[in-house]
Amino acid sequence: MPLILTGYFKILKNISKPHWFDIISLIKCSQGLSVGELADELGMSYMGVKKHCIAMQKLGYLDTWRRPKEVGRPEKTYRLTSKLDALFPKVGDDVSLAILEAATQLEINAAEKLLYGFFRSQTEKFSASVSGESVQGRAERLAKTRNGIGYFSRCHYNEEDGLYIDEFHNPLQALFDVYPTLERMEVQMFEKLLGARVERSFTKVAGLTRYRFSLYPR
Repeated sequence: MPLILTGYFKILKNISKPHWFDIISLIKCSQGLSVGELADELGMSYMGVKKHCIAMQKLGYLDTWRRPKEVGRPEKTYRLTSKLDALFPKVGDDVSLAILEAATQLEINAAEKLLYGFFRSQTEKFSASVSGESVQGRAERLAKTRNGIGYFSRCHYNEEDGLYIDEFHNPLQALFDVYPTLERMEVQMFEKLLGARVERSFTKVAGLTRYRFSLYPR
């Protein structure tokens, strides 16, 4: 079974259609544009642009509002929704590491305390969706939840390896490289959510890194 697409790749798959990137770019650099304004900018027909906008609105990428005009009825315009936030850069690893380093200069263990608080909040957040009577059921839900935020996570069971979760990307790897204690924090989070003993390992082959969480029901 193929991996469920994460938010970013799902958006790219949906908007990889002629003119959609252009429409999104124009609206992003505005406070909302009407179909007529978009058609003028793109040199396209009114109905052609309207068709694209309606399709993106149905996917939740655009919403509409009525912009007042000096004369006549308010004009319908399109704006981007938060579903497209993944397309635009946010604070990166370098900023996060700089903040943690600055915290350490104020207090020796400040970075670890902040990261511990982060994993504690993640545990609380995931607990709402990670439920089930069996460890396997909870593991499947945890994998699905983490897959949705970019870990490319899959839950497996077989006679030879038992129950485990494989992940093929760690969005926090830059932090893990500098703060190795995060590995234990992550394991503790898994153990609390799943009610099982967890062993974390990883393998690297060429450009592929696989993180494995072997699960042992108590």
